[in-house]
Amino acid sequence: MFDELSQRFEDAVKSLRGQASITETNVQGALKQVRRALLEADVSLPVVQDFVDEVRRKTVGAEVVRGVSPDQKFIQLVHEQLVETMGGENAPLAAGGVAGAPTVVLMAGLQGAGKTTATAKLGLHLKEQGRKALLVGADVYRPAAIEQLKTLGNQIGVEVFSLGIDAKPEAIAAAGIAKAKAEGFDTVLVDTAGRLQIDTAMMEEMVRIREAVQPDEVLLVVDSMIGQEAAELTRSFHEQVGITGAVLTKLDGDSRGGAALSIRKVSGAPIKFIGTGEKVEALQPFHPERMASRILGMGDVLTLVEKATKEVELADVAKMQQKLQEASFDFSDFLQQMRLIKRMGSLGGLMKLIPGMNKIDDGMLKQGEQQLKRIEAMIGSMTEAERQQPELLASQPSRRRRIAAGSGHAPADVDKVLADFQKMRGFMQQMTKGGGMPGMGGMPGMPGIPTMPGPMGGAGGGGRRPARPAKKRKGFGEL
Repeated sequence: MFDELSQRFEDAVKSLRGQASITETNVQGALKQVRRALLEADVSLPVVQDFVDEVRRKTVGAEVVRGVSPDQKFIQLVHEQLVETMGGENAPLAAGGVAGAPTVVLMAGLQGAGKTTATAKLGLHLKEQGRKALLVGADVYRPAAIEQLKTLGNQIGVEVFSLGIDAKPEAIAAAGIAKAKAEGFDTVLVDTAGRLQIDTAMMEEMVRIREAVQPDEVLLVVDSMIGQEAAELTRSFHEQVGITGAVLTKLDGDSRGGAALSIRKVSGAPIKFIGTGEKVEALQPFHPERMASRILGMGDVLTLVEKATKEVELADVAKMQQKLQEASFDFSDFLQQMRLIKRMGSLGGLMKLIPGMNKIDDGMLKQGEQQLKRIEAMIGSMTEAERQQPELLASQPSRRRRIAAGSGHAPADVDKVLADFQKMRGFMQQMTKGGGMPGMGGMPGMPGIPTMPGPMGGAGGGGRRPARPAKKRKGFGEL
């Protein structure tokens, strides 16, 4: 997400490095690069023009304080303008209906935008916030749409209501709201049928549904892959139906980012949530400031911390810290940490939330993920005693040969994993006793990829070389 756009912005900044100040003359090259970057990212042309004009107005003659270079000042001003263009601040979902009635949210969108999945994702998000949501299946046109919603509802533990495909959508929505009032649900998410902008009858039906249920929110689900058309689509829906916000999906795909930059400026409707993957957990509130930081390659530490906080219990952290100090961190603990990362998302997605990690090659990240899978397979072939006492493996080659055969790897691969694990454990014991955890140093074998903070972190590398270097595989330290 935004990789090409980030690179273009970096190219723009390069032209200001070494300059004593920002002037009308030297900023032209940078602004030209910014304009090209936004257009190639499929940002709407009017938005590009306004953006460049505003940055030019703010940068030319801007005071550059001592200790801050012109290129750094330019980045600051571009960041501020990105935030402003995308809406300034997070626009939260409506918190409650009138006089204790449930909050009613209509989910609208084009066919194929991922609306039903987005409805379930939002239901899970609300559940994690402590709200009691009811999903209402009112898409009576698409085959199996209601069944899909029920399947997703069962998966996340959120109740789904529907009257089937023979009832009118507005009647289904009204009945769902009545059920919510009677049974104490505080939020109702109504999944409506996907429609086309040019389909007048379907758009009129959406208006009828809105009039029938008087929703607190009408969220338009937009596929980010359609680029600058997303902004025009949002404006068109707003003019015909009236929307309060947008949910931008598929931002983990080959999206150039234009939709995120265009929607608020062109349509006036804020982006409230973004979909960042296929998993039902992959939905995040949209924060313009965080997104601007990602675009400029600054990472998104706040989102990373939120992901970790949601998955990690403080008691587990304290327990792991003690294990590290006592050098009793074992393969079972390492397996637990790997599964924690999987729950938080892909390795590549997490790395790019860390400042400076946007330049990591995707092929390198995939290689790291594959290596984690290989290590997991080796750990899966260990007995419980071997996981808890890695020393057994160090002293008995026959055990290592059995694990290699059971996991489909060479004995030299198991030797390497064991050697790196022992070095990592020793290093982390030294660091915890010294009062600090390992830093973000590069990992041998994968330049630029940092060690993971906390129990996953460590100084890798070392270990014995396999007998045949041509078939060498990376160990813990080289992930």
